[in-house]
Parts: sequence; structure tokens; C-alpha cells
Amino acid sequence: MTAPWTATVLTLFPEMFPGPLGHSLAGKALAQGLWRLDAVDIRDFASDKHRTVDDAPYGGGPGMVMRPDVVDRAIAETPAIGPLLYLTPRGRPVDQARVRMLAAEPGVRLLCGRFEGVDERVIEARAIEEASLGDFILSGGEPAAIALIDACVRLLPGVVGAPDALIEESFSDELLEYPHYTRPQEWQGRSVPAVLLSGDHAEIRRWRLFEAERATRERRADLWNRYSAQKGRVKSEVGD
Repeated sequence: MTAPWTATVLTLFPEMFPGPLGHSLAGKALAQGLWRLDAVDIRDFASDKHRTVDDAPYGGGPGMVMRPDVVDRAIAETPAIGPLLYLTPRGRPVDQARVRMLAAEPGVRLLCGRFEGVDERVIEARAIEEASLGDFILSGGEPAAIALIDACVRLLPGVVGAPDALIEESFSDELLEYPHYTRPQEWQGRSVPAVLLSGDHAEIRRWRLFEAERATRERRADLWNRYSAQKGRVKSEVGD
């Protein structure tokens, strides 16, 4: 039997897990054994009676820094299932393509920083991938870990009841998703677009693509530029 996809979180606050991951789709999948969660307490790898995991930064400055010896010991003594990522604002932004890659691995290991972060030497020694969920600061890596795990888990086989729902999501083709509508047909003077009531599936697909392109062009120039370049390459290859 194949082992389930495993998320291993190295953290100073293991009690924060599963947290939201214990509910909804991720929670049901966890209970069904479709994936596994291991929250590892970094303090367990401290060598003194006070379980010290941090110290003052060399060179002065505010805050504390997580010690490289303690963090390294936690990594070394934890099963190496999947790539190791350190969640930090200075990391490379995580996108849906990277999430798909992580979901295809046997699992992922996530190092959650606290205070001013982790000593640079352990990051270098372990060649840890630094990853960011956006240009904002959290009190620690745990909320980012929860979000990243959720993004991966929903892509695992059997988690989402209608797998086709994953195909036309935002970022699936470098596009934001088209708008959605449901009952009632009229609400506060606003109507559902007539094309969605037409029953013409080809026309509906064209409308959805148009709306996805429009939203991406107006809201995310970076995605639009990548999409346009990709679309241009496809047209060029067809022309050849």
C-alpha cells in the first residue's frame, strides 16, 4: 500500500496543528487517511534544561534568532519525506505551479520561523528552499504552513469530490478564474448574464474564457504577460 502524502511541520507551536486543517475537505481527507500530518516541536531538540531555541543576534539589533544547532538537530532527526521549505517573507513566492509540484511529491517538510528568523548558516548548510506566500509579515511561519498544506492537500487524489473543479480554477492556465453566479436569477437589480442561461455550452465556454482573460488583464499584469507570451508561442508553433 502506498504511504499517504505527508506534511511535516517543524514548529515551536505544534499545538497550532491541525487547526483549520482538521476541518472541511482537508480535515475529512486527514480522517480518511488520504494524507498525514506530523507536527514536530523544535524545542524537543534543545540541549539545555530550559529548552532554549533562540539567542541574541550577532551585530546587535532587536529580537532573537533561532539557533542553528537546535534547528539542524530537529531537521536531522525528523524523517526526510519530501523537500524542505523554510517559510519566510524573503523567500521566492509560491505559485500554483509550485504547489502542484509539491503535491506530486511524497510529502513536504515545512520549517516555521519565529522571532527574527533562523540563523543563516543552517539554511545554507541544509540548502533549504526559502518560500513566501506574499509580501507581508506574519508573527510566524505556522499560518503560512497551514495555507500551503491546504493548497497541496486539495490537489491530492480523492480529496475533492469533483476533480473537474480543479481544472478551471485561477492560475490553472496563468489566468484568474471567471465570475460565478447561482440562484436567485435576479438579485438587488442585478441579473445573471444571459449567456449562462442560454444552454449554449460552446458560447458559455467562450464567455468564460473572455471573462477570465479580462480579469487577469485588469488585475494581474504579471500573469497576463506570461499568459500572452504562452499564447503567442502556441500560435507560432501552430503556424510552423
